[in-house]
This record gives sequence, structure tokens and C-alpha cells, in this order.
Amino acid sequence: MGKKNNGDQSDRIQRGKTARLTDDHEKKNQIRRVKDVEMTLPVVYGTISFWLGKKADEYHSHKWTVYIRGATNEDIGVAIKRVVFQLHPSFNNPTRVVESAPFELSETGWGEFEISITIFFHGDVAEKPLDLFHHLKLYPEDESGPQSIKKPVVVESYDEIVFAEPSEAFYLRARNHPAVVTTGTPTGLSLPPPSGTTNENFSEKKRGDTKDHPLNQWFLRHSEADELAQLTAARQQVQNHIMKLRRQVNLVEIEVTRLKANSGQ
Repeated sequence: MGKKNNGDQSDRIQRGKTARLTDDHEKKNQIRRVKDVEMTLPVVYGTISFWLGKKADEYHSHKWTVYIRGATNEDIGVAIKRVVFQLHPSFNNPTRVVESAPFELSETGWGEFEISITIFFHGDVAEKPLDLFHHLKLYPEDESGPQSIKKPVVVESYDEIVFAEPSEAFYLRARNHPAVVTTGTPTGLSLPPPSGTTNENFSEKKRGDTKDHPLNQWFLRHSEADELAQLTAARQQVQNHIMKLRRQVNLVEIEVTRLKANSGQ
């Protein structure tokens, strides 16, 4: 569903959507929610791995980076407070905590394994932690050819963290942030008048964006057009499957009718 950064890049794209998580203790905490509004944080998480070539040894054949970033490389620190990466237990200190954006870590190793990614939100977001999972891939799909130290293996997943009826505090703070997509008109909420500091000059604060990241050239491009095309194709597949099932049901009904007619003779 995403568009590859370049034709010779060894990559794989996966897509999904994560629904908003409701807090069981919300009523006790008296969190004020904004009705008729939805805020979406499009994110991409994945790994980029490089073969070390002549520098490789038995236990360190690749250098890789695991990360979660904004789908448009904006600073997702507006909603995410910290991220915990759980590595394979063979690593020293396998539980790695990243307290600020960019949320990433780099390591070296020789094996592939599943990495769990736990996202913790800021207090005013008022949502429980979110768990994601990503499989570290070191080798290209076509393993028959020689590996290259210049062409990494890139595997990314696109996801959307959706905050339906976000907390009032989070809405007021982040509604104009470029990393967040806000839809709907709030009901019963008085907004402050527009000013030069309404969006806290987000465009000038590039704390955690990844637009100038050293690995940016390898990031895959994820666009709404690609997402829409994939959703349309998926819907078409579902419709085709439904039509096929209907035809099969019709054939069964015809056969049942024929058998009943024969048994009545």
C-alpha cells in the first residue's frame, strides 16, 4: 500500500490500523472528552538493516535500527512520551527505553527476531500504552544474490493511532500540530482566539522530526493515495468473494430444490 522509495531497494511494506484505547478508570479520573472530534496520529514503525561486509563476524553480521516515526516525518513526540523496545533476551539490557523523539535504537547482531514496541502517551492524552510488534529482517527476500553493504533491507509498517473523542487538554494542545490529523467540529467547547502561538510554533520546533534523519533516504513513502488504493482493492476483493459465495449458495439451493422434487416423485 505504500510506495517504495526506489526501485532497487530491498523492502517490504505492511499496513494496519489501530483503534483508540479507552481507559477503564476514565470516569474516576473525570477526563473531559471532546465530542464529535477524531484525532489521528499516522505512524510508521520498522527496521533498516545493513550488512557489515568485511567487518562482519560470527555474531555481528549486520547493523540495524528499529524505530517508530511520523508517517510524514513530523515530530510524533507531541503525543508519545516514551517508547520501550523489547529485544531478544540474548542482548545485554534487552529492554530499551527511549524517552524522547526520535524514538529509535541501533544494534548489531546476526539473527532475526520479533521486537515488541510499547508506546506510552503523555498524561494529557489520557490513553493506555499501546503495543506493536515488528519482525527484524536482516536478509533480502531474494537471498540467492550477494549481499550489499550499500543497499539495506527495509521493512516498515504503516499504522494510524486514532483518538476518538480525545481528551480536551490534548485536543487544545495538539489540534494544529502537523503530525496530527484532526477531523470533526467540537461540541460545547470554547476555543481560544487565533494567535501567533496557537500551535506553539510547531513548524519552528523540529525537536523530534525525522526529515533530516541520516536514514531518511531509505525511509519508505506512505501516502494517503496509496492507502486509498489499497483499501479500494481490498474492498473489491471482499465484494468478489461475496459474489462467489452467493453463486455457490444459489447452486446449492438449486440442487436442494432438484433433490426435493425427485424425492416427491
